[in-house]
Amino acid sequence: MEIKNNLWSFYLIWICIGVSVYSLFSNINNTWLIAPPNYILLLVSVIAFILGIKGFKDKRNWWTKLRSWLTVILSLLLSIILLLAVLLTLLGSYFGANSHLETISSPDGKYTIDFYRWDAGAAGSFGIRGELNGPFWFKKRIYYEKRTENVEIEWENNNTVSINNHIFNLDEGDTYGYQY
Repeated sequence: MEIKNNLWSFYLIWICIGVSVYSLFSNINNTWLIAPPNYILLLVSVIAFILGIKGFKDKRNWWTKLRSWLTVILSLLLSIILLLAVLLTLLGSYFGANSHLETISSPDGKYTIDFYRWDAGAAGSFGIRGELNGPFWFKKRIYYEKRTENVEIEWENNNTVSINNHIFNLDEGDTYGYQY
């Protein structure tokens, strides 16, 4: 059983690291975010940590020992980083840094967009962001505008929407706004 713990924890932490890096990349580049929420990644990282500790019982050769140490160290570091991300997200939503404005759907119901007002407080700026919802937890930031407080939305047709006088063809993947 220790052999499986050692191997599973090693693969699990590398998958978790890969998904976390992709999540960061997709947030920076406004691409489809297909990674699960941070609290799910934190749970997977903690599971990998526990399995990595159990994997220390496997002492067949130097590779299994190294694999256990790598798993424990990487999962501990990733768990700390993800815990901080989850805490910052919770604190930000608790103190009003992100507030949901409205959810709109296309006339045919194919597209749904959530709009949020964000405010960095004294440390930064404020603005509006719009996220196109996909299946499961998938989403894509399509609209991001600093220093605005209101959002005016009007559907032109089933796949074209006007947001604050910016026209988006959602079938073509149009986006607008500043990148982080």
